[in-house]
Amino acid sequence: MEHPEAQHGAHGLGIGMVGYAFMGAAHSQGWRTAGRVFDLPLRPAMAAICGRDPDAVRAAADKHGWAAAETDWRALIARDDVQLVDVCTPGDSHAEIAIAALEAGKHVLCEKPLANSVAEAEAMADAARRARMRGQRAMVGFNYRRTPAIAQARRMVADGRIGVLRHVRVSYLQDWIVDPEFPLVWRLRRELAGSGALGDLGAHIVDLAQYLAGERLVGVSALTETFVRERPLVAEGPGAAAARGPVTVDDAALFTGRLASGALASFEASRFAAGRKNALRIELNGDHGSLAFDLERLNELSFHDHTAPAADSGFRRILVTEPDHPYLEAWWPPGHALGYDHTFVHQARDMVAAIATGTDPEPSFEDGLQVQRVLAAVEESAEKNSVYTPVPA
Repeated sequence: MEHPEAQHGAHGLGIGMVGYAFMGAAHSQGWRTAGRVFDLPLRPAMAAICGRDPDAVRAAADKHGWAAAETDWRALIARDDVQLVDVCTPGDSHAEIAIAALEAGKHVLCEKPLANSVAEAEAMADAARRARMRGQRAMVGFNYRRTPAIAQARRMVADGRIGVLRHVRVSYLQDWIVDPEFPLVWRLRRELAGSGALGDLGAHIVDLAQYLAGERLVGVSALTETFVRERPLVAEGPGAAAARGPVTVDDAALFTGRLASGALASFEASRFAAGRKNALRIELNGDHGSLAFDLERLNELSFHDHTAPAADSGFRRILVTEPDHPYLEAWWPPGHALGYDHTFVHQARDMVAAIATGTDPEPSFEDGLQVQRVLAAVEESAEKNSVYTPVPA
């Protein structure tokens, strides 16, 4: 088989995307914009988008700028003008689509969490390892890594600015299912979503904690809870609204963890935090200082230098909009803020750059598998009354 780099040549990279809802729209924004902002070695070409509803997927293609629409993901993978498959579907189909795409010689970008189970994630990581030998690249879409302030925080930790890490504390809070009459959408069904707040929000904060710390969690102790155990079924016809079904995922997860160095971490993920829309916050404390990030102020970092004289020390605000901050060389003059959608532009940029240079993108499918193992350890701990549960290496 010809290497993918040779297939797409020096000018274009055909993108095929499966899924067209929230994440599909966000990823479309990334693919549509990356080549117009950054000088990329390969220009993304939005070849085709796929979904089961012919009218809806055609409308999505027209709205977001895709050249063609498909209703069968197998047909999308088989297209000669698609060299990269972007998987934006619910978690129950990630493994099947991603593995098929890799085996067909395509690069793959897959939304988080990587899969609905450790077994599926292991199969995906195995497929990615085999594909790597053929020159294909696979990446998990943990888009918050692509926030310039988060990338800058990683630089600062790696440069020793906070010294030896002692604590990581992180929370991700939303409130969209506080109403007990909110319908039983797919994210509330284990067979489709894998887990609830744990996989939806917890996957993000586990990845961020490990990314910023530069080390992995080795064990956890957890609590989970489902506060509303039955909800109205999604109405599909007369009388359907009266029927109810069981919620089979967690509504909230709280857990503590130990990092490989011995540093301690705490996590909270909830979709029942009234008034919190998309509130992600992370803080790292070391013996030389502390760093904090708040997604609602995503162009800023809070930094405390503990080596400074006590008389004038304290947290100071770093505005992450300078051209030498991560990703900012191609954007606006200093002080002109970026937003949520830019993380997907940066994600597309990084994926294209990895493909063009033949390097392994991060986070890899192996990284996604490790996060899946942490999530599984959290569920196991919660089922055993919070007993400390090691995360397999």
